[in-house]
Amino acid sequence: MTNDPRPLFARATEQAAELIRSVRAEQLDGPTPCSEFDVRTLLSHLTGATHRVAVVAEGGDAVAVRPFAEGVPDDGWTAAYDEARTRAVKAWAGDDLLDAVVRLPFGEMPGRAAMSAYVLETVTHTWDLSEALGHPRELDPELAAFALTVAQRMLPDEQRDENTPFATARPAPEGADVYGRLAAWLGREPLSRA
Repeated sequence: MTNDPRPLFARATEQAAELIRSVRAEQLDGPTPCSEFDVRTLLSHLTGATHRVAVVAEGGDAVAVRPFAEGVPDDGWTAAYDEARTRAVKAWAGDDLLDAVVRLPFGEMPGRAAMSAYVLETVTHTWDLSEALGHPRELDPELAAFALTVAQRMLPDEQRDENTPFATARPAPEGADVYGRLAAWLGREPLSRA
């Protein structure tokens, strides 16, 4: 695992931004593998969580930041997410943040662990969005490999409970790529396309 996850976070947010730019208005009410989110709610969560990680680096209280963006018009998701990711990447530029202990809603940890968790979050929800949109572009396998390593360390299956935001791990389908293995570890299943 890398000692500095910030470049991977920047790449993960760029990948998410590219996908967000491809969302059409008629797709916003569509389902995602994250069963409680439609596409619009997933975009709200991606944007809100990215604002939250910026607030953490800026010394603010992450718990006070809702992990959903509110008041974004349907045609405003690209701009809202770009603003959030630009702010987050800039906020995490200081090397001192990697070793500083930061407080997230799920606990205190060194900045590098927090940033790794947000790479996992961004990559996972980018996969969710890609599934919802019918796989409009190839996703970066290096990002998924890093996210899978983080998930296996931070979210061991035997320690998950009703407070864990991911379901119980399931077996990955035979021949699954790294995104398929990540999704399976997090208890997600691809959308059925009947």
